[in-house]
Amino acid sequence: MSRIAYRSSDVDLMARMMRAEAEGEGKQGMLYVGNVIVNRVVADCTDFNDLRTVEDVIFHVQGGNYSFEAVQKGNVFYQRARDSERRLARRNLEYWREHPAKYALWYFNPYGPCPPTWYDQPFSGQFKEHCFYEPAPGTCDSVYTR
Repeated sequence: MSRIAYRSSDVDLMARMMRAEAEGEGKQGMLYVGNVIVNRVVADCTDFNDLRTVEDVIFHVQGGNYSFEAVQKGNVFYQRARDSERRLARRNLEYWREHPAKYALWYFNPYGPCPPTWYDQPFSGQFKEHCFYEPAPGTCDSVYTR
């Protein structure tokens, strides 16, 4: 059973996002980005209460901007998905979860050391240039149970 319900169009959309956000960090980095996308679909808390599909997550607007910078600025996001990224996206959608993004709902590239918190959410780890943050205990239990 997959982690979330999805269609082939979700696989393509997620693959494009994974590539646009983390192609320079290799397959592992792209899988971590995929973890965050799936976790946001699963989460029923904070900024993610009404997001129930991959498309909802990727085109989510917060504070007047898209949540993912690649949607707003990234020309790579608007290229076709490649088979290699589609395979990675399917892995995330079906089963793949790993630290530091296993329960992460946020990530960013600070161009410096990772801060210990990001908007009051604890740092869960770093992979190459990206810092990952998971919800503070008791603030989003749904991400830990599915």
